[in-house]
Amino acid sequence: MTGDPLRTDTVVAFIADIFHRRGAEAYLGEAVTMSEHMLQSAHMAEQAGAGDALVAAALLHDIGHFTGEFPDDYIERGIDNRHDRAGAAVLDPFFPPEVVDCVRHHVAAKRYLCATDPSYFDRLSAASVKTLALQGGPMAADAVAAFRAQPHLAEILQVRFWDEDAKVVGAETPDFAHYAPLLQRLVDRHCGRISATN
Repeated sequence: MTGDPLRTDTVVAFIADIFHRRGAEAYLGEAVTMSEHMLQSAHMAEQAGAGDALVAAALLHDIGHFTGEFPDDYIERGIDNRHDRAGAAVLDPFFPPEVVDCVRHHVAAKRYLCATDPSYFDRLSAASVKTLALQGGPMAADAVAAFRAQPHLAEILQVRFWDEDAKVVGAETPDFAHYAPLLQRLVDRHCGRISATN
């Protein structure tokens, strides 16, 4: 892809190009690649009968890993790459708030669940435990109270559950092309609403 500004008619192709070029990269020490992880998340959402926005959020929740350049061993170096915020910033102009909020807050959701559900920590993979420490650990009580006010809390938490479960070696899923029309529908609908109100 070129360095041209993203538009409603190019953003899905831009995301597809990311999956094509970088999807085979290792996923934070997990046994699956980045694209396998994100496609598994989306497939779980589809199998659960989720709507377009939630399927898109599951697919794109980790897209922020591709928006910056960090050393391969950034976890070992104690660096938080803030991929949640980076991904949300890329998607925000094109996707509805339900999608963007799930991307922006999926890391915070892990911290929230570890603080509010004693059994959730046991679901974390070894890599998720490492990143939890970098991301601030379980939330403090005041942060938990504030997080409960998120307008899309249920959706954010659901994406987090799929995120944690989507690490199955050899799982079969549709490829990115299967989801491209869904993403374009969301972009067109969201950006069409914005244009209608301006």
